[in-house]
Amino acid sequence: MQTVLFHSTIYGPIHSRRLGMSLGINLMPNDGKICSFDCLYCEAGFNAQGPGKDGVPTREAVKKQLRHKLEEMKANGQTLDVITFSGNGEPTLHPEFKKVVDDVLRLRTEFFPDAKVSVLSNSTMAGKPTVVEALLKVDNNILKLDSAMPHTFRVLNRPTSPNCLPDGVIADLKRFKGQCVVQTIMVRGEYDGEHFDNTTDEELDALLSAYLEIGPREVMLYSIDRKTPAENLEKVSKEELEKIAQRFRDAGIKVQVNA
Repeated sequence: MQTVLFHSTIYGPIHSRRLGMSLGINLMPNDGKICSFDCLYCEAGFNAQGPGKDGVPTREAVKKQLRHKLEEMKANGQTLDVITFSGNGEPTLHPEFKKVVDDVLRLRTEFFPDAKVSVLSNSTMAGKPTVVEALLKVDNNILKLDSAMPHTFRVLNRPTSPNCLPDGVIADLKRFKGQCVVQTIMVRGEYDGEHFDNTTDEELDALLSAYLEIGPREVMLYSIDRKTPAENLEKVSKEELEKIAQRFRDAGIKVQVNA
């Protein structure tokens, strides 16, 4: 089974196909995974590997390590496009997420004022007031919606809560009133005897309806690009992604394709 990829709180910078030169912040353990989803395609592996023993980093530890890294990058004349919350699970689960975001915004302004701050979130905490407040402060509030149909949503994303369904996620994302980017992975395959395919006409119609309800600043479409913990997943080609994107664009949705 694939295991955790990020073994530090601050990692990179690495080149992100969606965001450019990105310095990552991992608010989950360095030796395990904690997430409210257990997606079949997650590059950090399945939740079954466990949360590890280190626990989540403290707010002070994040601030100290980020300051050190930004000072080092500045001294070396490096460039930075974005600071991205990602890593070994869902960053908004961190108990001090809002305060950490405030710290990161201050440090960004001090060292790389032109860099953006992005959060990659699975949307499961998008109804929590403190999380919403924090997400509205960052430059790129990127929230996941892979399917608007309950069966595919549960098979592909495998939420840990039985009450987590796409209708609830869509309702939470609508509250951002356009101040969000929705990211959707297009993928098909089979896992544990269940077939799924979010590229069918029915799935795309449901996603389009959801996008129109949410009214995001932009939709990011992408497909798998790295090794996944589930083996029988099919990468959707760039050509197919572009066709899907055009379908959404024709309905007035701004779409970025990352292949």
